[in-house]
Amino acid sequence: MNMNYNQALEFMYSQLPAYHRIGKAAYKNDLENSLALDEYFGHPHFKFKSVHVAGTNGKGSVSHMIASVLQEAGYRTGLYTSPHLKDFRERIRINGRMIPGNEVTSFLEKHKAPLASLKPSFFEMTVALAFDYFARSGVEIAVVETGLGGRLDSTNIISPILSVITNIGHDHADLLGDTPLKIAAEKAGIIKPGIPVVISETQDGISDLFIKAARQNNSEISFADQEYRCRLYDLNYSTGKRHYSLFEKSTGHTFNEAVSLGGDYQAKNIQAVFQAVRFLQKTNPCTDVNIVDGIRRTIGNTGLMGRWQIAGRKPLVVCDTGHNLEGLSFVLSQLKATGAGKLHLVIGFVSDKDRAAVLPLFPPDAVYYFTRASVPRALDENILMEEARKWNLKGTAHPDVYSAVQAALGAASENDVVFIGGSTFIVADALKTYKFKR
Repeated sequence: MNMNYNQALEFMYSQLPAYHRIGKAAYKNDLENSLALDEYFGHPHFKFKSVHVAGTNGKGSVSHMIASVLQEAGYRTGLYTSPHLKDFRERIRINGRMIPGNEVTSFLEKHKAPLASLKPSFFEMTVALAFDYFARSGVEIAVVETGLGGRLDSTNIISPILSVITNIGHDHADLLGDTPLKIAAEKAGIIKPGIPVVISETQDGISDLFIKAARQNNSEISFADQEYRCRLYDLNYSTGKRHYSLFEKSTGHTFNEAVSLGGDYQAKNIQAVFQAVRFLQKTNPCTDVNIVDGIRRTIGNTGLMGRWQIAGRKPLVVCDTGHNLEGLSFVLSQLKATGAGKLHLVIGFVSDKDRAAVLPLFPPDAVYYFTRASVPRALDENILMEEARKWNLKGTAHPDVYSAVQAALGAASENDVVFIGGSTFIVADALKTYKFKR
């Protein structure tokens, strides 16, 4: 039976356990299926070079920026990330172009037998699809973002030319460990023997763990924040773009350039990208012009969405996928600094989120539109509204993101700000269902 793309998606979502939909029940804590699929497909990841990126916050932005830089340098560049926001195909790109729908359907039809016998998770299957597609399409170098953790992540079968770990924060404690050190140990699992590793930031109590892991693997290690100093300024709220000044200690050179990503948190990510590319330049020719052009053109080159994304103006509408303590701290701080009239916050969370850690971050003087995303893991909006009252956060409950966004935009004046977030899936639903006026 031939299936179309929508039928293929329905098969994947209904037959393959997906973490982004059902949570912990879909998580596999071993690489058995990934290795078996890799064997079946003839080890496709050996046919292209790869850069492996892990971390709690920033790994998506860093992955997209590195891929954009490599594209600017003329490499046929693969990019594997997760989760997607509007279309499954966002996860797998070559030179910014999403994998064609017929590649997804033919993969499922052609390889029914191993998929039926192995019963992989949604993520395991997607990784196999990505690596097979990259190999068949002549990708020269792929930037591969981990899903959860690193050590037991399905992507951790690759032998990269560089590993990058952005930062360690509080997320997925039920799966990765209940302390920063335990989480860091899982992320350190992507450090490979003899392969250099770039750590985005020096964090107390954690850096020593990475240094030890690198020493055990005889891997060169560097910390980007010890090599660079980046300052962001001049945010244009109309375009979402801003400028940065980056000082490189080793050369004494200062880069004064533009970035297409407006979030305050991108300063750390830009440092990591520069340091990562400095390592890549040793084996893959790439100029400083390629680096600054790649960072400036990231959104256009790779299609990145959901990072301080300006979805509308008058009122200003900002979408951001930051969803844990560290990510939301940056976003909420930046929202308060907009100096706008009133803040209207459309928020929702997944049910396994530690809300007691993040709800106190939200400002009590904002108007709230509590809602739920269209995934089984989503927390009921009425439960969220009740919990939020403990921190004096007041507003109304809405059964879906579309109606919540509609209510917020209906109540906001031109000088107000509407923020949409709390969960990646809230942002995904907003971008999928609501047509914002720009």
